[in-house]
Amino acid sequence: MAYLTLKNINKIYPNGYHAVHNFNLEIEKGEFVVFVGPSGCGKSTTLRMIAGLEDISNGDFLINGKRANEMGPREREVAMVFQSYALYPQMTVYDNIAFGLTLQGVDEEVIEKRVQNTARILGLTDYLDRLPRALSGGQRQRVAIGRAIIRKVGIFLMDEPLSNLDAKQRVTMRYEIAQIHQETGATTIYVTHDQTEAMTLADRIVVMKDGYVQQIGTPYELYYKPANVFVAGFIGEPPMNFIRGTVKGGCIQMGDNVFDLKKKYKDVGKYEGKDIVFGFRPEAIALQSQPDAYAVKANVELTEMLGDNTNVYITSGDKQAILKVDSHDTPETDVDIDFYIPYEGVYLFNAESEKVII
Repeated sequence: MAYLTLKNINKIYPNGYHAVHNFNLEIEKGEFVVFVGPSGCGKSTTLRMIAGLEDISNGDFLINGKRANEMGPREREVAMVFQSYALYPQMTVYDNIAFGLTLQGVDEEVIEKRVQNTARILGLTDYLDRLPRALSGGQRQRVAIGRAIIRKVGIFLMDEPLSNLDAKQRVTMRYEIAQIHQETGATTIYVTHDQTEAMTLADRIVVMKDGYVQQIGTPYELYYKPANVFVAGFIGEPPMNFIRGTVKGGCIQMGDNVFDLKKKYKDVGKYEGKDIVFGFRPEAIALQSQPDAYAVKANVELTEMLGDNTNVYITSGDKQAILKVDSHDTPETDVDIDFYIPYEGVYLFNAESEKVII
């Protein structure tokens, strides 16, 4: 039996707005699950329903097989970390971390031991006597996390916890959150709009759009086996390139380049005369000729040097795409280049449903 079960969960507000549609998910004990998607997709609303901060309009939420819809947050034994640190400015780091246990009337010796252990895990031992204003953003977020994990609850919920940090701090905190999860083994549900956070932290990812689940899978599955155009375009940086075209003679065109789809998809004849979407990732190309690949001639419009690699913006006819190449292979702008898309790196989608064909 799964530790957490969400069955046909819906959220409908009094004004009729349907924020979450038929959300289904089973989460195992100790799993790290990330909800990801653009703003307004329903991911934070779903998290708040799990926390007991939002009522569930329809459906069942079960903890260890027991219906929890009517339970309050305390009964559900959840701890939550929000986007804002929400620390008490007049309290030291020690007192902020210990606050929940103090409210519960836990013995001071127990509190001391658990605060010290939590501070060790989070690297805050040297800061316990400081006030929040004397800490960096990353350190404040660690205090907020410490206040949550010290309670040793069964479910750890995090809502955009890194969005207020700068890029360097986010990288550091991602590592620290992963380490905390490894050490505590807490069942964790994490909400973010940042696909990099999702890919680096999650055991499984739930991709959402407009209140609907688009796909659930491991980072590997979402990257290599996207279910539809939205997931394929959301996961990966830069995003997957999409070429829309009509199948003619089993082929579609990108400028003057003709792609014989039969080499990738034997049953492409069923799409003759219909529109499809041809997708390939920017990094899944080669600049040298190779077998089993589509050859493409294109013009370089712009390059973005990023250190170890370069984003190359190209056009071919009226189609545009981005290539990701080694920085040593950066081409000049406004020149024609040849590149190659391996058949195995091609994705085909139904243009109407936007679901993957292969």
